[in-house]
Amino acid sequence: MATDVKLPNLGQGMESGVIVRWLKSEGETVAKGDPLYELDTDKVTQEVESEVDGVLEKIVVPEGEVAVGATVAIIGDNGAAPGGAAEAPAVEPPVTPEPAEERRAAPEQAAPQPPPSPAGDGERAEAPEPPPAAAPSDGARIKASPLARRIARERGVELLALRGTGPEGRILAGDVEQAAAGAPAAPAAPSPAPRRTGEVEVVKLTSIRKTIAKRLTEAWSAPVFQLGVSAEMTEVLALREQLVARMAEGDAKPTVNDILVKLAAVALTRHPAVNATFTGDEIHRHPAADVGIAVAAPQGLVVPVIRDAGRLTVREIASTRADLVTRARDSKLTLEDLGGGTFTISNLGMFGVEQFTAVLNPPQVAILAIGAVKDEPVVRDGELDVAPILRMVLTCDHRAIDGADGAQYLQTLVALVEQPALGL
Repeated sequence: MATDVKLPNLGQGMESGVIVRWLKSEGETVAKGDPLYELDTDKVTQEVESEVDGVLEKIVVPEGEVAVGATVAIIGDNGAAPGGAAEAPAVEPPVTPEPAEERRAAPEQAAPQPPPSPAGDGERAEAPEPPPAAAPSDGARIKASPLARRIARERGVELLALRGTGPEGRILAGDVEQAAAGAPAAPAAPSPAPRRTGEVEVVKLTSIRKTIAKRLTEAWSAPVFQLGVSAEMTEVLALREQLVARMAEGDAKPTVNDILVKLAAVALTRHPAVNATFTGDEIHRHPAADVGIAVAAPQGLVVPVIRDAGRLTVREIASTRADLVTRARDSKLTLEDLGGGTFTISNLGMFGVEQFTAVLNPPQVAILAIGAVKDEPVVRDGELDVAPILRMVLTCDHRAIDGADGAQYLQTLVALVEQPALGL
C-alpha cells in the first residue's frame, strides 16, 4: 500500500515551504523517523522525517516551493522490515545495453550528416567581411561647435583628424583654424575610463528573507516612537572580567551582551507593560521575560529566544546564547527556538556602531538597540573625567505603550546597568 508524503504544517501561519534537497533517493528503503528532505520555511531550515516504513518509490517534487498539504513523494510498503532491505534493489530498473549501443551508433550516424549551423557559426562566417563604417562628411557624429563645422567645410579640413580642446573633446573653431594653418592641434582631454562591465549578481530571496521583508514592512505600519538613554558601563565591564576569571573549563565566555540581557530581563519583570505583545484587539502582558537576541545568520536575520532570562544567571545565559548562535549560523534552529519571544535586543556594538534605531519585531511591543561602549568625558563632583558610556535606544509601539511606560523602563535599566549587583 502506497503512502503519500505531504508537506507538513510546521507552524501557525505557514502556507508553503521550499524543498532544498532530498536526503533519500528513489528506490531507497526508509524507516519511520529517517530524515527524508531538507525544508526551508519562513523561519528555519530543518529536516523532515518519514512517518512510515517502506521504499521511496517516487519523488514528486525534487526541489522548489510547495504548498502545505501538497504531495511531495510516495512511499510504498516493502513488506516486513527484515526483508525490506533485500527487496529494495528490485525497485531499481535493470541495466540494459541500450545506452552503449546508442553510443556506438552515434558516430556512424553523425559522420555523413554535417552539423547544423547555429546562428553563432553564421556570424563567425561573416566576420571577415568588414562592415560599412563610412562617417558622414559633415561630421554629424563628431562633437564640434557650429562655427567649427562651417570653418571646416570652407577650408576643407577633415574633422575626423582633429582633437578638440573643448569640454569632453568638443572641437572648437580655434582647433579648425590651427589645423588649416598647419599648426599642431592641442592634445585632447583624456577620455573617461571605460565603464566596468560584468554580469549583475542576482540574489534570490530565501523563505527567511521573504519573511523578514514581510514582517518588517508590517512593522513600519505601526505607530512607533523612540527613547534614547546613555549609561556608564564601569561596573558592568568589571563584572564581566570577574565572570571570565572565574569561568570553568568548557564554559561559554560571558559577554557584555549576556549581562545586558540579564539586566534587561530583570527590568522587564518590573515593567510588564513593556514585556508584552499586541494582537490587534488585545495586549498580552507576559509574566516571564523571554528575550530574543538578533543574530546575523547566513540565511538572514533570525531572533532565537532565551527563555525566562530574568531567572537565569549570567553564566546560564552565556551558555544558552552560545548554543543558539552556533545553531543559528549552522541553520539548525528549530521553531521552538524562535517562537514566543516577548522582547528583543539588537546589539551592533561589536561593529563599532555607537547608536541606532532598531525596527520593531511584531507582535512584540518594544525592541532595545544597543550600541558600542565608548570612552567619553563625564563630570563627577564638578570635575572632568573619562568613563565608558553605552547608548541605548528603545523603540516602542504606541498602540500598546505610552511614553511614560518606556521612559520608566529605561530608567530602571540604566540604574541596573550602573549598579548591576542590584539585578543579579
